[in-house]
Amino acid sequence: MWFSKKQAAAPIGQITTKRRGDAAEALACAYLIERGLRLVERNFATPGRGGGEIDLVMRAPDGTLVFVEVRQRSTASHGGAGGSITPTKQRRIVFAARHYLMRFATLPPCRFDVVLVQGPVGAQTIEWLQAAFDAS
Repeated sequence: MWFSKKQAAAPIGQITTKRRGDAAEALACAYLIERGLRLVERNFATPGRGGGEIDLVMRAPDGTLVFVEVRQRSTASHGGAGGSITPTKQRRIVFAARHYLMRFATLPPCRFDVVLVQGPVGAQTIEWLQAAFDAS
């Protein structure tokens, strides 16, 4: 018998990991917009398996294209939100960014930022790490 990997939809009101992640992305996006960045694209993903995804692509006031990874954790155990950005995760984000940049004739200045959202819903803290890692 074959089993589908597709999961049943969560009941309305139930908090799932996906819903927490989406809420953290929305919170991070609003936070960055308040600080002068402009949203260009959300959830850019490379085609195929094994690629990468960029949570938020934003433009800074100086024209810099900012690739933003949003990490959410309800507690600081196991390194908290920041501890979940492994070298493998960074490589996938860089891969996706390179794929994204193929649409430009002239490459704009770019950087990789991370927004950490930690704590329980309603009492979350946000930490914005600009130029958190590079493409090397």
